[in-house]
Amino acid sequence: MRLLTVVGAVAVLASVPSLASAQGQKFAFVNSQALLQNAPGRGEAEATFEKEMVGIRAQLTKLQDSLTAMNEAWAKEEPTLQAAAKEARLKVLREKEQNWGAQAQKLQSQAQDRQEELMAPIMENLRKVLDDMRMEGGYSFIFDVAAGSFIVSADKNLDITDRVMAKMRLSAPKAAPAARPAPAAKPATPGPTSAPAGITKKPPTE
Repeated sequence: MRLLTVVGAVAVLASVPSLASAQGQKFAFVNSQALLQNAPGRGEAEATFEKEMVGIRAQLTKLQDSLTAMNEAWAKEEPTLQAAAKEARLKVLREKEQNWGAQAQKLQSQAQDRQEELMAPIMENLRKVLDDMRMEGGYSFIFDVAAGSFIVSADKNLDITDRVMAKMRLSAPKAAPAARPAPAAKPATPGPTSAPAGITKKPPTE
């Protein structure tokens, strides 16, 4: 699942003009990657996501199989067609490919939206816990050592990752949203579309 910048609203590294001006301020750091990998509810969210993706993957496979069959049928009939019939047949094939491509894109968008929906309570809990820890500990900034910062060495006593994790467990959402059936893709209006993942073949041209 996509790793969001969870500390961005709590501590922005670029907002510290210099270490000299930070004297007297209190700092801490966390490893957001470790927090998210072990976040309460993540396993359930991923299991729900995988369960729901079975239907979507089946629909994507069906679209791919239909496109493959269409190309195979075209390869057999193309040599027997006259120019006018061939052009008409190609037009139909292109329209079908665009329609199926649009359906595939829609299914993939639904999958991404659902993934973000399932992770939203976990991300919100993490943001809230970080903000609470900052205020309770009197920290001016909480840095994220997993977010590509330039920190190469730090006092391990400033690492509050374990404390944040403990607090996350206490305030974790009760459960991931219940699984729901994957919606059937509706026929899309033919039109230009970029080639989506899983739909890779194209009907032959003249």
